[in-house]
Amino acid sequence: MNRIDLNPNHDRLQHDRRRFLKCLGLSAPFFTVPGAFAEELARTPRQTEGPFYPDHLPLDTDNDLIIVNDRLTPAVGEITHLRGGILDTHGAPIRNALVEIWQVDNNGVYLNSRDTHAARDPNFQGFGRFLTGSNGEYYFRTIKPVLYPGRTRHIHFAIKMKGREKWTTQCYVKGEPQNARDGVLSGIRDAKARASVIVDFTPLADSRRGELAANFDIVPGFTPEL
Repeated sequence: MNRIDLNPNHDRLQHDRRRFLKCLGLSAPFFTVPGAFAEELARTPRQTEGPFYPDHLPLDTDNDLIIVNDRLTPAVGEITHLRGGILDTHGAPIRNALVEIWQVDNNGVYLNSRDTHAARDPNFQGFGRFLTGSNGEYYFRTIKPVLYPGRTRHIHFAIKMKGREKWTTQCYVKGEPQNARDGVLSGIRDAKARASVIVDFTPLADSRRGELAANFDIVPGFTPEL
C-alpha cells in the first residue's frame, strides 16, 4: 500500500533544509588568507545591545532561525542567508568567536517576555548562535528584519570570546527609508563607519521562493588566537 504524505509542505521543507546545509558547506576562500588586506581595516562601530536580548533562551539556539527544532512549519518572512567574517584589523580571520544574533519576527516582536505589543510568530527562533572556525566565517538562515516601533530594520549581533568582554553591534538594511530617522544608527557620527553597518539584502538568482543574501563582515578589534 502506497504511503500518502499528508503534509504538502514536506518536500519543500526538505529541499529548503538541504539547501541550508549546502550553504553551511560553502566557505569564502577570501577569509582563509591571513593578512589579506594591504591597509588596516576600520573597526566596526560598537553599538548598544538594546533592551530585548532574550530573557529566556530557546531550547533551539542553532544558526537556522527559520525552523524551530523539528517543526515542519517555517517562520513567516523573507528568508535571508546572512553570512560574513569576523576579522582583525589586518584582515586575519578570528576563530572560536561565538557569534549571536537576535531580531524581531515578521510581526515586529522580539523573543523577550517584555515585548508584548503584538503576537509572536511561534515558528521563528528569534535567536541563534554560530562558532567560527579557522576561516572566521559565520552563517545564519533567518528572515529579513522588519520595522519595529521607533526603530528601523536591524539585526543585533554579539561577539563572545573567552577572556574578553562581550562586544555588540547591529546591522541595517540598505535602502530602507527609516534609516535616516533611526536614532541608534544616526548615533554613528562618522559617515564611513555608519555605512559599514548598512548592508545589501539582495535576491538569490536561483531561488524559487524569493530568498535573499546579505554579507556583513565584522571587525571588533580582537586579536586572533594563535
